[in-house]
Amino acid sequence: MTTSNGELLGLAFMAFFIITLSSTARYYFKFFCFIAFSVVCAVGPVPLMLIRPRDYRNALIPAYLCIGFGKMLGASFTVRGKENIQRTHGGVVLMNHQSALDLIVLAELWPIMGRSTVVAKKEVLYMFPFGLACWLWGTLFIDRQNRDSAKSVINKEAKAINEKQAKLLFFPEGTRGNGDKLLPFKKGSFHVAVESQAFIQPVVISKYHFLKSNAKIFNRGQNIIKILPEVPCAGLTKDDIPELMERVQRMMQREYELLSEESLSINNISEVH
Repeated sequence: MTTSNGELLGLAFMAFFIITLSSTARYYFKFFCFIAFSVVCAVGPVPLMLIRPRDYRNALIPAYLCIGFGKMLGASFTVRGKENIQRTHGGVVLMNHQSALDLIVLAELWPIMGRSTVVAKKEVLYMFPFGLACWLWGTLFIDRQNRDSAKSVINKEAKAINEKQAKLLFFPEGTRGNGDKLLPFKKGSFHVAVESQAFIQPVVISKYHFLKSNAKIFNRGQNIIKILPEVPCAGLTKDDIPELMERVQRMMQREYELLSEESLSINNISEVH
């Protein structure tokens, strides 16, 4: 059975009509487009990445494409605090985690941080061809079920910070949160910072008021990324990690509240708590 051009046009019009009227349909459609385009952006330049494997610059083209497509979908970001970035040394960069759209945040930070890299669970490596692209731009893969493997990766991370002046980007909450409070931080990134005696660079992203997962709403929104001054870890030991975690989380929580309040004003949103 064949489908006529008229029927195809009718189906296309119906899809457009549903997406236009239904916020739920728009939500899923936008996310589908974002994920699909992100994968294409990541794997498309792989032939060029093969020229210099394991180089952070391999992610620059995917990053610029991701930022551009995010703006098309309505997720725009302003970056503040660039003067707090010191590219003469490595460090641990901590960011609050809200959504898959945080890929755009990574894309915004990648070109300005210097020798950036991220840590991912080892399963991502086997997601061909996306895993190959991640490996080519220097992702460090960790087996979360294997303590020896995790310790080995921590040692590699500390070495990358000190020898290559790398910036390791982490989401210390470990999972996505979209409330008014940041979720409790995990210890892993702080162990890396103390092990390498490096600096921690807190980065805070305003609450995604334009995105409501429970209500399936994905509107347009202007968001703020603020890079805070570095927190030194020189001289600290493992015994100092709990206090360090509390201090950094308190700092980021305070900034998160301020930026989120400002974001409400920028986007002309009135939010009832």
